Amino acid sequence: MPTVSILMPVRDAAATLDACLESVVAQTFADFEFLVIDDHSRDASAALLAAAATADERVRVVTNPGRGLVDALNAGVALARGEFVARMDADDTMMPQRILEQVRVMREQPQVGVVGCQVEQFPAPTRGAELYLEWQNACITPAQIAADIYVEAPFAHPSVMLRRTVLQSHDGYREGDFPEDYDLWLRLHAAGVQMTKVPRVLLRWRDTPGRLTRTDSRYNREAFDRLRAGYLADDPRFRSNASRFVICGAGRRTRQRCRHLLNKGFTPVAWVDIDPRKIGNRLSGVPVVAPQWLEDNRCFALGYVAVHGGRERLARQLDGFGYRRGHDYLLVG
Repeated sequence: MPTVSILMPVRDAAATLDACLESVVAQTFADFEFLVIDDHSRDASAALLAAAATADERVRVVTNPGRGLVDALNAGVALARGEFVARMDADDTMMPQRILEQVRVMREQPQVGVVGCQVEQFPAPTRGAELYLEWQNACITPAQIAADIYVEAPFAHPSVMLRRTVLQSHDGYREGDFPEDYDLWLRLHAAGVQMTKVPRVLLRWRDTPGRLTRTDSRYNREAFDRLRAGYLADDPRFRSNASRFVICGAGRRTRQRCRHLLNKGFTPVAWVDIDPRKIGNRLSGVPVVAPQWLEDNRCFALGYVAVHGGRERLARQLDGFGYRRGHDYLLVG
């Protein structure tokens, strides 16, 4: 049996498949199967995949009836024979050492269930995407990932390798009105699975206007807010402090984004904000206080600050008050 199953769902990806296929078969770690789930492509993808399978016996092409990404992923997980499952997407390319370096981490750190890597985006990312990638590429260790799991998805999905037993024992991918990859990271985190990254760029991640993350409602801001609130509400770090917590950020955008959590029956003891026009007021009966209030009034803090740069400024301030990131406060995207 192969050590690694590289799992890639495909639908109508003929324009980018050649470069992707070349990058996979050029891996320096050769003991893999390349499991491609053709999810009812209508372009030349099937012909390109058939040619690839003829040229390299490690390429396995399976036809799926076109029920969507999650169904294709789960079909692939069920067919995977490798000890590890590495994700890949048909419009991306991987560096030659990617699989080798991720297998090495899995061998050297048996407590780790998921290993990603740093990524670079192409074509040149927008400023918003650039900021996200800077954060994601700096979120590397298990402690960093656990501390910032509610900020955003800590991995580019096609950059990860998972132990097959971990993926299968936690029910694979779930279908729903939410991003399937972020749901998986949150679910694995809740189950205590350690996740880490190789601190090197090993994947080139293509951004196109037609990407599902840009066009499908399962990947919009509302879907992310709703999903993370459900997991945050059950997180022991928050749950054990739910009787005495504050929300950092009292602006309209913050209140809109945290409503999913508050609607579950939680009420903060204070809103924290730096705007002197807000400080001293009340929101639904809850006082708005300055950050310095937290020095003398020890509370668990949820940092919902949405202003560019505000999240890290808040983190530095809380650190200065003796709060510990991931323990005494959580940053929330």
